[in-house]
Amino acid sequence: MEVLMTHWKMRGWLVLVLLATGWLSLMRPVAQAQSETPVVVTVRLQGPLTPIWQETLKRAINIAEQRGASALIVELDTPGGSVDIMNRLVQQVRASPVPVVVYVSPAGAMAASAGTLITLAGHAAAMAPESTIGAASPVGMQGEDIESTAERKAKEVIKASARGLALRRGEEAVQLAESMIEDARAVSANEAVQAGLVDIIARNLPDLLTQLDGRTVEVGGESVVLHTRNAVVVDVPLTFLEQFLQILTNPNLIFLLLSVGVQAILIEISSPGGWVAGFIGVVCITLAIFGLGVLPVNWFGIVFLILAFVLFLLDIKAPTHGALTAAGVGSFIIGALVLFNSPNVPGFPRVSVPLVVGTGIVFGAAFSVIVGIALRAQRVPVRVGQESLVGQVGTVRSELAPVGSVQLGSELWTAELVEGGRAPRGSRVEVVQVDGIVLKVRKLP
Repeated sequence: MEVLMTHWKMRGWLVLVLLATGWLSLMRPVAQAQSETPVVVTVRLQGPLTPIWQETLKRAINIAEQRGASALIVELDTPGGSVDIMNRLVQQVRASPVPVVVYVSPAGAMAASAGTLITLAGHAAAMAPESTIGAASPVGMQGEDIESTAERKAKEVIKASARGLALRRGEEAVQLAESMIEDARAVSANEAVQAGLVDIIARNLPDLLTQLDGRTVEVGGESVVLHTRNAVVVDVPLTFLEQFLQILTNPNLIFLLLSVGVQAILIEISSPGGWVAGFIGVVCITLAIFGLGVLPVNWFGIVFLILAFVLFLLDIKAPTHGALTAAGVGSFIIGALVLFNSPNVPGFPRVSVPLVVGTGIVFGAAFSVIVGIALRAQRVPVRVGQESLVGQVGTVRSELAPVGSVQLGSELWTAELVEGGRAPRGSRVEVVQVDGIVLKVRKLP
């Protein structure tokens, strides 16, 4: 009986082992199929070239490498930008251990100016229907054709880079790439494919993945076959910080930040105290400076904006019944209109003209009100008896040298040191005489 029980136990264990083996053999093809499903990483770069793109592309390449991706698809739509940023992006693409496919999309997108060389840098290149590429001739600081020797040298360097990137695509592609630099030529997707400058015209991402499948590209000197059909697509979105910094490169936002910043600082100067307005002004101008450092800035426009600031400041110190304010508004509008260099390429960012004019008018009106309030505040005490002011102690708000301004209670007065010399901001003074709307004061120890 005991032998029989042992026999049945052994048969039971044998059945379990066979079932487990069969289950594993059935699951192995499924697991193998899952592990062999190709992965493709995508990242979108849209708008003018900015330093943020470098970090975004670097992160996308790292993710693609970690996921063992078959390819990284860079969806590009740009009017161009800085040559320095372009060179660094090209270097990142060429150094990528993962095949990079630059896809100019969606339909109607462009790879203009610096975007042309970024497209050529891809291990493979594709374009959506109705998209364009080219107009890569470098321009001067005002968007004009370059003429100086140094700038011609820069043009030749860019042309050599384009030639080197297009060399693997054939002689016709090289000639087209050179004409894009030399003659600012731009072509359609069909023309680019016919010349061999790009490889594929794809309606959308699934169409691109289908056409890429089985193609051989050279990555780091080695031939790599792309496996992209039915691939799992992993999108790399911009981080919150990247989105925030990208927003700061909007010319209209930069202009508004400059406007608010200057206005806040002028309010602080005309009615000191609390430092809230001054703090807001510094923050706004600091954020605007980031954008100014990214976009091509016309320093002629910066000069006009500084001139406007000086004129507004002078109207605070020596009110001219709006004459300097009006001149400042005019200078402000002119400076804003020419603030950014906008190469003659459609889609390159420009400041909205209605926004500039509207902001200039509001700016001038608000500043006129501020100056008017300050003037009325200075004149009010004359009606209540000047003798009561003698002996009162005030605080210097703008340096007395020997004339400046003094805060007396809630009122801002023009004041003059009777003994001459200087009294720095923040020092305490005593009123010894009132001469019209000017206080004669002496420094307190």
